[in-house]
Amino acid sequence: MTLNRREILQLGLLGSGAFLAPFVPQKPADAAPFSPQISRFEVPLPIPPVLSPAYSDETTDYYEIKIQKARVEILPGTTTEIWGYNGLFPGPTIRQQGGNPNTEGRQSVVRFINELGKDEHDCDINAVIHLHGMASLPQYDGFATDFVPPGHFKDYIYPNDRAATIWYHDHAIDQTARNVYQGLAGMYIVEDEFERNLPLPKGQYDVPLLIRDAFFEQIGTEAKLVFDDRDRRSTYGDVALVNGVPWPRMAVANRKYRFRLLNISPSRGFQLALSRDLNRLTLGEKMVVIASDGGLLETPVELSTPYQKLKLGMAERYEIIIDFSQYEIGESVYLKNIGFSGSIDSDTRIHTLMRFDVMRDEPDDSVIPKKLREVKRLSVADADRTRTFRFERSFDQWLINGKGWNENRVDANPGLGDIEIWEFVNPGSGWFHPIHVHLIDMQMLDRNGMPVRPYEQGWKDVFHLGEFEKVRVIGEFGPRNPEFMKRFIHGKFMMHCHNLVHEDHSMMTVFEVGDNGDEPKSAPAQSITEMKSFEATYPSPPDVYDMAAIEEFDEELYGKGR
Repeated sequence: MTLNRREILQLGLLGSGAFLAPFVPQKPADAAPFSPQISRFEVPLPIPPVLSPAYSDETTDYYEIKIQKARVEILPGTTTEIWGYNGLFPGPTIRQQGGNPNTEGRQSVVRFINELGKDEHDCDINAVIHLHGMASLPQYDGFATDFVPPGHFKDYIYPNDRAATIWYHDHAIDQTARNVYQGLAGMYIVEDEFERNLPLPKGQYDVPLLIRDAFFEQIGTEAKLVFDDRDRRSTYGDVALVNGVPWPRMAVANRKYRFRLLNISPSRGFQLALSRDLNRLTLGEKMVVIASDGGLLETPVELSTPYQKLKLGMAERYEIIIDFSQYEIGESVYLKNIGFSGSIDSDTRIHTLMRFDVMRDEPDDSVIPKKLREVKRLSVADADRTRTFRFERSFDQWLINGKGWNENRVDANPGLGDIEIWEFVNPGSGWFHPIHVHLIDMQMLDRNGMPVRPYEQGWKDVFHLGEFEKVRVIGEFGPRNPEFMKRFIHGKFMMHCHNLVHEDHSMMTVFEVGDNGDEPKSAPAQSITEMKSFEATYPSPPDVYDMAAIEEFDEELYGKGR
């Protein structure tokens, strides 16, 4: 739904340069007109390996990840240089136990070691690691200028207090789009006892799907990843990659599977549906959405083709159940990308992402519960204030409220314990903005005054802001309980568009929760010459989070079982 003329005038959009012609991407001038043509649905879907801790003590698991250049086979018969976590594309998955730290929850220390060296322009490749979706202290959140230079390492400490599918990726100022495009992304899954006890598909039937696009130029046996931000607008590719391979196939049993969907594209959004036909949508194919960015929904949401699809913006996560028992053994089902206004989908090769082949008969004891997890609704009546943020382009810059990035400027300062409504406004056409708020999960209130999609009604940290849209969200910035609110996480954090090209130029800002919090760069990276073993570095577990306070807040806000 679009804004009407009165709403447009009220928002001051007319005369602002908002009505720009939709952006039509062009291939790089010095590149081949298209990526090499390859056969689809021949490569089996790989599953990113689960990373084991290098060391564990009574409360904490310690992981080590090297950020490295590597050569991998993406297009068959060629090799491609990627920048990967542990040299993998995408990086390894971390699965961690969340929940009450006094019973089951585990804290994480993840040591990232930057071995990338220099880029093609002989400049150092600085790394910044953001665990997207984790409520981290400012110094472990991945502030855009908190660099881990080549030859340095940094230990990031995470509380794992809430169960959700989240992810880690690079966040270096002005280079985030390039670095993520080159491969710096991986999934991080937190589960708690409540979720593990639900009869959802588990083990080999719980599958991560990291989806993106890319553009390649082939020279001999090398297929080079070509990054071009199209005059600081967006970067698009013509090859669909799932878990790092083009158009894979997955052999499945005739039973239910849980898929954890994550869009790791710098600029492309997807609109997903299932079909038994490669070239068109078929009637009645079903997927059931059970979770969004911040964890399980309250109730499952069934989507059925051809009228219902799942929008997946950059950095958004949704978890779906597909029941392959509705198909005969020998049938195939395609995961389709329908495309939508504001996301460039002119290349038909991106309209299908992968194929599921129903190959075998297996028993299935999994069930989709009618109620998944309580979602306590925040009340508009309890909001302390409303803030408005406009996301628009001015010349070659992407701005928020007419301002570019300034790490020393704070544009919002919610008090610790405040409930606020944030209005996000997109006055332009030709692109949408997936807005990411660090630190907290929020709830969507409405889109252009109308209800949001049913699968958007859970806890989220990325919000799809379409063309000529106003989206309202509400969030609580810590506990109101005065006995422990001062011990809760507060300080400076970022909010930005997750079209990473927009973020780099320069659609990102700083907000600060409370006063006198830890500074974002107060735990700087260290030279690898100073690196010691985890046992020597942490003779006792790190004590940086007041986990009792966090747990009490989680139960107060999210309900029991979080």
